[in-house]
Amino acid sequence: MIDDPRGFLTALYRTAVDAADPAKIIARHLPERPKGRTVVVGAGKASAAMAQAFEDAWEAAGNGLPEGLVVTRYGYGQPCRSIEIVEAAHPVPDAAGAAAAGRIMDLVQGLGPDDLVVALISGGGSSLLSMPPESVGGEVKRAVNKVLLESGASIHEMNCVRKHLSRIKGGRLARAAHPAKVATLVISDIPGDNPALVASGPTIPDGTTRADAMAIIERYRMQLPEPAMAWLGTEAAAAPRPDDPAFARDTVAVIAAAQISLDAAAAEAREAGLDVHVLSDAIEGEARDVGSVHAALARQVALRGQPFARPCLILSGGETTVTVRAKGRGGRNSEFLLAFAIGIAGLDGVTALAADTDGIDGSEDNAGALCDGASAAAIFASGENPKTLLARNDAWGAFERSGGLLVTGPTRTNVNDFRAILIL
Repeated sequence: MIDDPRGFLTALYRTAVDAADPAKIIARHLPERPKGRTVVVGAGKASAAMAQAFEDAWEAAGNGLPEGLVVTRYGYGQPCRSIEIVEAAHPVPDAAGAAAAGRIMDLVQGLGPDDLVVALISGGGSSLLSMPPESVGGEVKRAVNKVLLESGASIHEMNCVRKHLSRIKGGRLARAAHPAKVATLVISDIPGDNPALVASGPTIPDGTTRADAMAIIERYRMQLPEPAMAWLGTEAAAAPRPDDPAFARDTVAVIAAAQISLDAAAAEAREAGLDVHVLSDAIEGEARDVGSVHAALARQVALRGQPFARPCLILSGGETTVTVRAKGRGGRNSEFLLAFAIGIAGLDGVTALAADTDGIDGSEDNAGALCDGASAAAIFASGENPKTLLARNDAWGAFERSGGLLVTGPTRTNVNDFRAILIL
């Protein structure tokens, strides 16, 4: 029997994160050494850790040290010997990210067919690799990003809009590197693991169009600044097509993803004697709605033994969204878990964890949170109504009151949400 449910779930979270650690996986995915130069570029929350791991593996393979530049989130840097690490803002772009994007584009210009560009791409790269058209500019791009984040649009939809408001995303970086070969290594934070969507695909075109971007803007009634809308109305906003000959020699490998991390956590739980049920690695939707559905499932298992017998563990991954309705604190995993806590209020034997594998969930410093059947009562005892806090998008405040915040610090990887429900 598991004596410490919260400790057990926290250990599973760490196992899931470890399965996506670049230091443990990148050596298995090295491209062939080129005749010419090896230039490393990259962007994302895991890019610095990927760069460090690539340096070590590349040198260990007898290839020497590569040159290059990657950009990561503030606080996510790692020491490298030959690859320069730049830190910038996430999720809203800043001048440091814009400067890094310009330098990365300059770095790949003028390469020849015997040269190799290694692109280290992970979640968060869309904000960190900011290079809007000159007619749009940084201030407008930051305003666009804020609207996207608060719209309720999925990550696929947000990235479609982003790549049509960029001079580096949607395959444009790889096209600029032509005729050099581009080998892209991806740590996926995208439900479905389409590498062209991770960080808005700076080295990988996906075939979406300006019309697709405009349809998304209309669907969510986004009020984008006029310069952004004007740019989207021009042919120059069109992203490269996948059949462009510039991409013919390029390669892509997804080296870490949510399913791999879920499998690692599931294996550990089975060793502890639990039946494990993985619902999906690609669950999307409004965080509070997904939380309520998971709570209903947990209640059915706990009270009816359907569709699974207890004791068991239920795992899921993916990326939910939050439509911001108020100025509370928190992120999508905390909001998911607050709705879940409300749904299992008073229920014995159910404990849950929801956290972002990058170590930061939304606006605060927590990766996510933990809860059980007593969490809602603890929030009430603190003088607040959990439903009121949910309406205010203040899940962080709710779990600060109930003692459920999970704080890990940056993990320097990112395969999206990790959710685990233990029913004993």
